Amino acid sequence: MDKIIFIGAFIILFGFIVFLNFFSKKATIIRKLKKSANQKIANVTDGEIARITGKVELIAEPLTAPLSGRSCVFYHVLVEQRVSTGKSVRWKTLIEEEVAGEFGIRDDDYCARIEGGNMKSYIVDDRKFTSGYMNDASEDLLQYLRRHGYDSENFLGLNKTIRYREGILEEGETIAVLGKCRWQSAESGQWSDTYGKVLVIGPAGKEPVYLSDGPMTTKQ
Repeated sequence: MDKIIFIGAFIILFGFIVFLNFFSKKATIIRKLKKSANQKIANVTDGEIARITGKVELIAEPLTAPLSGRSCVFYHVLVEQRVSTGKSVRWKTLIEEEVAGEFGIRDDDYCARIEGGNMKSYIVDDRKFTSGYMNDASEDLLQYLRRHGYDSENFLGLNKTIRYREGILEEGETIAVLGKCRWQSAESGQWSDTYGKVLVIGPAGKEPVYLSDGPMTTKQ
């Protein structure tokens, strides 16, 4: 009987983990992008929901990534604290932040502008930092924590165990974008086709723009 209970509990736990992974933000974005056929900007029709793969193109002044200080058009930061509750240990999310600047995507001779606002992204975290026992947070990490109402030390003055992850989109980096496409008149001829129009990629109703630089999504 105990063996049956153990097996049953294992199956339930395994199923729960699979369920969480399947419906996670990362998995959802990857599925959306992978199952959509890639299109060339020049071939997209007005009102079509299309996936475009190309290089990041800067429109306005770049952003500065808060943890690494790198120039970028988009950044994602995740800060988690190690929390012990007696018998178990988990990572508690303190900060998760996504900030998008003004940018577009270049596909061969054409560029399309990507609308911000309603956007769902999976950006590869390529910079990782830690602070904790015998490892003080750097000044940049400390300032970032304090801007969001947190500190690297507890009330006893001891370092909390914290991990920091940052991912960015840089100019020239390959990305995949999925959204509703519309052609509109280009301002001052910027990025226009031979008819003076520019492609804009935005949300499709309640569906956001899906965006990723993950290698599994950018294969054409």
